[in-house]
Amino acid sequence: MSITTLNWMAVAVPFFLFFMGLEYLVSKRQKKKYFRFNNSVANINVGIAERLLDTFTVGAFYFVYDYIHRHYAIFDLKPGVLGWVALFLATDFVWYWYHRLAHEVNVFWSAHVVHHQSEDFNYTVSARITVFQALIRTGFWTILPLIGFPAGMISVMLILHGLYPFFIHTRTIGKLGWLEYIFVTPSHHRVHHASNPEYLDKNYGDVLIIWDKLFGTFVEEKEDAEELVYGLTKPLESHSFLWQQFHFMMELAETVRRTPGFVAKINVLFGRPDDIDPEIREQLEKRFLARSPVRTTSRRFRGYVLGQLIGILTILFVFLLFEKQVPLYYQVLISLFILITLVNCGALLEQRQWVFYLEISRVSLLVLMALPYLNNPLSFSALFIGFLLTLAYFSHLQKRYLRLVYGPVSY
Repeated sequence: MSITTLNWMAVAVPFFLFFMGLEYLVSKRQKKKYFRFNNSVANINVGIAERLLDTFTVGAFYFVYDYIHRHYAIFDLKPGVLGWVALFLATDFVWYWYHRLAHEVNVFWSAHVVHHQSEDFNYTVSARITVFQALIRTGFWTILPLIGFPAGMISVMLILHGLYPFFIHTRTIGKLGWLEYIFVTPSHHRVHHASNPEYLDKNYGDVLIIWDKLFGTFVEEKEDAEELVYGLTKPLESHSFLWQQFHFMMELAETVRRTPGFVAKINVLFGRPDDIDPEIREQLEKRFLARSPVRTTSRRFRGYVLGQLIGILTILFVFLLFEKQVPLYYQVLISLFILITLVNCGALLEQRQWVFYLEISRVSLLVLMALPYLNNPLSFSALFIGFLLTLAYFSHLQKRYLRLVYGPVSY
């Protein structure tokens, strides 16, 4: 195995985790409580899913850019100092309009809303990007190869351009003097994530703040004003992985269903998020998000959740690093294992009793991973009999599992 066959983009996982840990230590030194356990786990879970699914989509994105450039490019721009500067400015400009429309158009907001759900604001929030958001952004960025920028240049720029926003998701850094006039700073981005009425839908820039100032969407963080409140204007109040991903899509679909007339339905899809009736979410929550009466914050419970998070981050890093050497069969099973674990972590944070079924699913996936190595029929028979015995004592095992994880309560 050559080091050239390794996917060194996997290093992004420990790189970002290092700075999350560093920010946590700095916040403790500043005696500020910027991190809450459940919120941080939920934030990182979203990022794990996006990074995993990127493995299967990045190649497709490159193909789209390359195809457009080869067949439809207006100009044939070459790499060079001026070319790279032009690409940077174009990328940042397109990002501004993608980001702005992601807040102003329902169908785009349904993908971007996940990024704004956290009621904390720290580096873990930067991980809240979904694969749906990546797909929509790719649609906007197709203008770049159409102009004439080669796919290779675009891919490199998007990687470099994507690093910067991570570092502006923090409350540990104050205002940065003259840099505030040119770049998007943590102060500017705190405003963007705030749900205070005077700060809504402001500061869309990614690297340069000049676009907001040019198009009238800039607001400065007022140091003597009321404290910033982060998250949605109507807090989600859920750490469920699935609910975070799909709640607004369901709200939008329900609104479209209730709206008579084809044209009116299209207007809902491309209307503003403010026009969605907030009561629809409450109705959907009653149908799909039953609250559990169990609430535990014990050290054992937190350790169990944290152990799953660390384990899945380790698996993700190894999987990404050796991606090219992993057979398709194992790529599928490992991906399913990671995704089910993310749903599992969210269910644990929500104290769901059906989390036990997810545990059974994960064990089943481990059995499937072991099958190619079981040449001995007796080994397979033993595994199969063990699985049947597990099902035979299913109810008893479920009660013991829930008691072990959530504590001695009645189920």
